[in-house]
Amino acid sequence: MTVPNKPAFVRTEILPAKAPPVRATGITLWVRKNLLSSWLNVILTSLVLYALIRITYGLWPWLANGVWEADSLAHCREILAASGLGPTDGACFAVINDRWHQLLFGFYPSELYWRPILAMILFLGGLAPILFFSLPRSLLTFSCLAPFACFWLLWGGSAWVPLAAIGGLVIAGLAIRVLSKWLSSTLAVCGGIAIGLIFYLIGFSSFVSFAEGIFPLSIQQVASREFGGFMLAATIGLSAIVLSLPLGILLALARQSDLPLIKWCAIVFIEVVRGVPLIVWLFTAQLLLNYFLPPGTSFDLTLRVIIMVTLFAAAYIAEVIRGGLAALPKGQYEGADSLGLSYWQATRMIILPQALKISIPAIVNEFIGLFKDTTLVVFIGLLDPIGVARAIQATPEWNGIYWELFTFIGLLFFVVCYAMARYSLHLENKLRRGHN
Repeated sequence: MTVPNKPAFVRTEILPAKAPPVRATGITLWVRKNLLSSWLNVILTSLVLYALIRITYGLWPWLANGVWEADSLAHCREILAASGLGPTDGACFAVINDRWHQLLFGFYPSELYWRPILAMILFLGGLAPILFFSLPRSLLTFSCLAPFACFWLLWGGSAWVPLAAIGGLVIAGLAIRVLSKWLSSTLAVCGGIAIGLIFYLIGFSSFVSFAEGIFPLSIQQVASREFGGFMLAATIGLSAIVLSLPLGILLALARQSDLPLIKWCAIVFIEVVRGVPLIVWLFTAQLLLNYFLPPGTSFDLTLRVIIMVTLFAAAYIAEVIRGGLAALPKGQYEGADSLGLSYWQATRMIILPQALKISIPAIVNEFIGLFKDTTLVVFIGLLDPIGVARAIQATPEWNGIYWELFTFIGLLFFVVCYAMARYSLHLENKLRRGHN
């Protein structure tokens, strides 16, 4: 008797795992999924590839035939003509080789280039513990001190100026701690800030003069008119980015405050600043700000621009963070109240971390736009990279040069802005996965 449907072979062991097909992994999968997933994507991909090939075909000879060693634009064209090329068949990158120091440092004394370089290293070193959570938290002390050291290195003068500035912050912090024993948190913070301002307005200059007379500690001073190039853009942009974020957080919290005076002051400030173009505020910093200072006061133009750009950026950051606060569910606030937390405890430990996480893309977008907007200072007489490029174009040697200078400047801005965008993406992915 035969058994129907009897299997001819029965496997007794498990087959070893095999690699997935080539079409289902790696670059092949990415291309099929992102570029060739539909007939419309195939058409768009083909058009983009065609445009890239055409652009590359047109630019490559210009880049490949570039001249890096020449004394002037006329000399560049002579070198190209000797190779049988026309004046537009090759780039004259010799202008970058000849004037790179002006494009980067402006008219900063060449023997002092080590100071802005060291200041940038200190700034990036101080920024690292804030950006990367894996570094020891003890380095945050260095992060707090690095901006003051950068200020001293860039402008020079007495080292007691940044030390006195640190002292004012310490006095304000101690005053807040002492006042918090008898007053509410809000009144203690306001009182501490007022005491710090009194020190800056009354005792700052006296302390610096007294300390410098006892123990002189100074380096060669550099006037702001000698700042320029990419160093000026980085100084204004990075200073405004660092200062505008905490100020924007305070403005966002003030706008949602239950105290009418604080709330309406924040609303008026934010709406007035956001309602006026940045270029108008820059002209205000250049022409009108001195009218509000005591007679005979000479306030540095670059510092005035940094203050104005910071206030402008803080108004936009405040609205971005306010959007993050509004996006939080009401249960988060109720949960903080149910735990018996004070306003500042709930804000610091529960509300702000979630609001900032939501607002990361918009905040970084504001920072990128702010860094690029530093080129507007050329309209008030400061020689940023655009202003330096125009000054180079006005010289007899390089009169008529154009694309090479602005290509180099664009590349510098692209590197910085792309780095900020990539870090933003890295931070979003890290927080989305819930890593500490």
